[in-house]
Amino acid sequence: MCRIATENSEGFAFGWHRAFSAAIHALQSPPALVAEVIKTTCSESPQTPAKKRNPNSISKAGTAVASRPRQQRFALLRETKAAALIEFAVALPLLVVLVVGIFDFGAAFNLKQELNNAVREGARFGAAQPSNDISPANLKPPSVDAIRFLIDSYLQTAHINDCGLSGISEPNQGGGMTWVYNASSGCPGTLTLTISRAWPVQVTPINQSTLTTLFTTVQISYPFQWHFNNVIQLLVPGASYAGVTYIPSGAAAANAD
Repeated sequence: MCRIATENSEGFAFGWHRAFSAAIHALQSPPALVAEVIKTTCSESPQTPAKKRNPNSISKAGTAVASRPRQQRFALLRETKAAALIEFAVALPLLVVLVVGIFDFGAAFNLKQELNNAVREGARFGAAQPSNDISPANLKPPSVDAIRFLIDSYLQTAHINDCGLSGISEPNQGGGMTWVYNASSGCPGTLTLTISRAWPVQVTPINQSTLTTLFTTVQISYPFQWHFNNVIQLLVPGASYAGVTYIPSGAAAANAD
């Protein structure tokens, strides 16, 4: 039996049509002509199947055409990456200055709040202490030094460098019943703590005469190191700002006695 091989569905149908027509003709012909008809039909039909085409195969010309848009896409991608890199390089200094500025101002604001709490607690504690140990003969009363230790303990609890406040000796009494502590160990500047046990304040109660009341006052000046000065030169070359700022804080409370 002869084989019919075609390359596509149309050729396949046409080949079978020819074979079927030949068979009909052979049935209608005398037996002697049957063999000749079949021989002729098979000789006209391809004996070997045609080589099928790979739908995924692309010619060299097609490859060149298809690769051209891809190269253009790669070039566009490289241009986009280069533009993004340049934009990042331009914006990076501003971003660094902004981040460091936020960090610095946030740290300074938090330090201010902690100093306010420390001196307020010191003033309350000092106002509750007796003043019988304060006299011109006693230049270093224990009640005053106790305020210093309370404030130092508060700073250490808040994880703030006390600049060695706990290790210095109690100073002698200054003018106006005032004691001044200066500490600078491990700090960019000098921490100054001023304690006064007899700060006079004029008070006028309602429908009464003016009275003089003694207050205990606590004042602190803390050195704060700014990091903003190190990065601002990325935007403004040669710019210089104060590297250390002294943050003040104070509180007062009326003496209990």
